[in-house]
Amino acid sequence: MIRIINYEDKYHEDFKRLNIEWLEKYNLAESHDLEVLDDPRGTILDGGGVIYIAADDNQMVGSAALIKEEDGVYELAKMAVATDWRGKGIGKLLIEKCLDTARSWDAKKVTLYSNSQLQTALNLYKKYGFYHISTENSPYVTADVRMELLLSK
Repeated sequence: MIRIINYEDKYHEDFKRLNIEWLEKYNLAESHDLEVLDDPRGTILDGGGVIYIAADDNQMVGSAALIKEEDGVYELAKMAVATDWRGKGIGKLLIEKCLDTARSWDAKKVTLYSNSQLQTALNLYKKYGFYHISTENSPYVTADVRMELLLSK
C-alpha cells in the first residue's frame, strides 16, 4: 500500500533518482534542477517548503515538493513517479497531499512549471484546477508551460 511520508535526508538519493529519471527521459534536465536535486534541504526545506515521498513498504516510488516563492505562494515542484508505478494514482496522492498542505499553510496560490511534452502531468494539473499563465521570468530554460491554482479561503 502506498503511503505519503515526509522527506528525510536518508531519502535524498531516491528523491534525486526519481526526478532525474523523467528529466533525462524527456531531455529536460538543466542546472536549476540539479541544484535543487543536489541540495533539497537547502533549496526547499530550509526556505519554508516541504518534500513528500510516495513509499511502498521500503521502496520509494514517487515525490513532490512545495517550494516557497513568497509569503502565501508556493511552487509545486519535483513531482515524479517511478516508471513502473505510473497509472496507479500515486500522482493524485502526491498532488492532493501538497494542495492540502498549502491550504493548511493558508497559501493563496500554488504555481508550477512544466513542459508541453508532459501531457499526462498537464492533464492531471488541469483536473485539480490549475490553469495556464505566462512563462516569463521562469527559472527553467526548458519550461514552456506555467500554471497556477488560486486557493480559496
